[in-house]
Amino acid sequence: MARNSDVAPYIGKLSRSKLFSKKGLYKRERKSAPAAQATEEQKEQGYYPADDVRKAKASRKSVKPTKIRESITKGTVLILLAGRFRGKRVVCLGSLPSGLLLVTGPFKVNGVPLRRVNQAYCIATSTKVDLSNFEVDAKFNDAYFSKDKKSSTKATEKEFFGENKEKKEFPADKAADQKSVDKAVLEAVKQTPHLAQYLNATFGLSRGQFPHLIKY
Repeated sequence: MARNSDVAPYIGKLSRSKLFSKKGLYKRERKSAPAAQATEEQKEQGYYPADDVRKAKASRKSVKPTKIRESITKGTVLILLAGRFRGKRVVCLGSLPSGLLLVTGPFKVNGVPLRRVNQAYCIATSTKVDLSNFEVDAKFNDAYFSKDKKSSTKATEKEFFGENKEKKEFPADKAADQKSVDKAVLEAVKQTPHLAQYLNATFGLSRGQFPHLIKY
């Protein structure tokens, strides 16, 4: 006969402690782990931290260089989909070590300066500008476009609301770099008729147009 009878399905009449004493399990000897099984680290360790200190998880992922799409090459006209100049057409000058693309309007054509853009927010068109004779200077890297930490300090209350806010002048060296790059790009743009007007036009969709059906 069972020591514990069921009052209801899966519910016994006796509790766990009552059943423990009824079986006489307290009379049995408990086998403890031998002291020889303790590891040397446990013996040597005499200090235990009060708080649990999280250990940095070692990542097994290796940093791989960003793969640029085959449709994006030097001289390809791109359509920007995000950012301040979204909808503008720009000329791709190449890629940077960070995986971002270096583009220009040119500034004299559509007002887009030298910028870094992510290829995920660009549409590559079939229009290309011949830049075979143009080489990008090595100084145009990611550090060239980084912001000055001193200029990014917190603004005061008056400066936040536009009071007593001084307009900072654009650096003369970067303005000269923009002109030198645009000079070479503009010469290549003039070789193709109506290409300057195409770069100046803003991209947009009309009613009934679907982006996945358009041949750029």
